[in-house]
Amino acid sequence: MFIYRLFFVFSSIIFLGCNDLENVEVDLANSLIIPKKYSVNYIESEINIDGKDNESQWKKAPKTPDFIDIANNKKPLQKTYMKMLWDDENLYIYARLYEEHIWGDITKRDAVIFKNNDFEVFLKPSIIHTNYGELEINALGTVWDLLLNKPYRLGGKANTKWNIDNLKSDVYISGTINDSSDKDYYWSTEISIPLNEILEINGPDYKKVKSGDIWRANFSRVQWEHDISDGKYSRKKENNKLKREYNWVWSRQGQINMHIPENWGFIYFNDKNEINTDFDLKIDIKTEQYGYALFEKIKYKELKYLNDIRIDERIQFNSKSLKNNNISAEFIKTKDGFLIKCKNQIDDFIYTINQEGIIKYK
Repeated sequence: MFIYRLFFVFSSIIFLGCNDLENVEVDLANSLIIPKKYSVNYIESEINIDGKDNESQWKKAPKTPDFIDIANNKKPLQKTYMKMLWDDENLYIYARLYEEHIWGDITKRDAVIFKNNDFEVFLKPSIIHTNYGELEINALGTVWDLLLNKPYRLGGKANTKWNIDNLKSDVYISGTINDSSDKDYYWSTEISIPLNEILEINGPDYKKVKSGDIWRANFSRVQWEHDISDGKYSRKKENNKLKREYNWVWSRQGQINMHIPENWGFIYFNDKNEINTDFDLKIDIKTEQYGYALFEKIKYKELKYLNDIRIDERIQFNSKSLKNNNISAEFIKTKDGFLIKCKNQIDDFIYTINQEGIIKYK
């Protein structure tokens, strides 16, 4: 009886507290992540894939800034950069990973490649679909490609049987792989991904990439500290436990999780005669990303309790960050979950994000 009464009192407090809510103060000062942008230049002729960037076409591709830590802007221990090009059939990616000890021991395709040092590609060609592709490659050139129907934390499942047909990739070693007696310089990978293979993950209506198309994408380097025993490399352990890997990325994720597509960067497909380094996203990125910052707090963090209020109730968010950026934001409880509605009061951009993280523009 005592437990029942305690539960009743506790439930009443929650119920009354939620019904009394009309405005909620929320701190977003350190929550905003502005994704990076990259303009993919067009080329007329196919690139020979050999792991190097000495083909003349690569002179047309700008290098990204050096990768940064996945969770913050800390400078990684070693440099990484990448660059991209495209033609009518393929997306070309070149990445260079500076490394004093180049090693790897995974040789089976579709094994869990990130148990070695690797380079990873994440591509999502549509904002209205949740599917995206992932590709990983190690210094031995071993590939793992997989398809996700949505992010893991939203209940997504990985299809590891999915292979990118006609994928081409190779690596180049400036040094000696798996030789602990010397120091190496870098390893690089060159990848050719058929565009139609990535488009098909969104269904049959997506036939061809056009100039002006914009995708969400990110690129990651997984790096392990290592031990050497009898000349052989292995991942470093402390107290019989593997030390956590480093994650270095092109566009910061804000936490150690690559599977947050809303924080990936934007890649823009230039046309044949265009070099557009500051392309227009045609959206208000700050309003969108503040909406996703609220989504993170409501779905996983301190505002989860809002999920328990009654259907059709609305909550206004008060935040200095929102006010300073002329953004209003509202939580709406729905029968399926919730909606977050964000509006830029200057440009009248309106965004809604549902409980699955799917965004719509108005």
